[in-house]
Amino acid sequence: MVTFSLLAGNVDVSAEGSVTVLYGAQTSRRRDAQRNRAAILQAAGEVMSSRDPLPLMPEVARRAGVGQATLYRHFPDRYVLAASVIGDLLHQLEATASANAGRPAMFRPLLREVLDTLVVMRPLVRLAQRLDPGARRRYRQRIVAAFAEPLRCAQEHGYVRGDLGPDDLILLLTMVRGAADGADDEAASRAAGDRSIDLVLDGVFRAR
Repeated sequence: MVTFSLLAGNVDVSAEGSVTVLYGAQTSRRRDAQRNRAAILQAAGEVMSSRDPLPLMPEVARRAGVGQATLYRHFPDRYVLAASVIGDLLHQLEATASANAGRPAMFRPLLREVLDTLVVMRPLVRLAQRLDPGARRRYRQRIVAAFAEPLRCAQEHGYVRGDLGPDDLILLLTMVRGAADGADDEAASRAAGDRSIDLVLDGVFRAR
């Protein structure tokens, strides 16, 4: 008699007709898949921080140490890959903001890190601009939500000007991105981005 577990693909029938449960093998495959995915995302982050205007999938696979078939099985195209990289970065932002709750002095390095990412990971930013408007809106909402409590705390302790609102952070990101995009070459772009970050932070934070 064929059982539902057989239909689900969780067991194997040997030549003698005995049934062997393959949950251990499935767990091993699942772990391999998780390791491959993590390696791909790490490699994608490196490639999306390079000087190439748009990252190439073969280079991501090479750096991750996986075949292109494995890469495309996880991420069908570079836009899906970019969305996953952005998702990971936002998760890291949310976790860092939560871990530093109640530490007003940490707001500046947290904001600086996000602004630096815009300048360093310009290939990722370019891909993000091609994603659908709904996805971009959700990214902005997550950024604003992640910064809301750190900003409030920093303002209460006098680190940040009182009239800065959470939505103003998106304006700051746009200003820095515009400065980096307006330069003629990569070196000038990074220099302009770094300078704009310094000016933005000086305008936001109070001297102590």
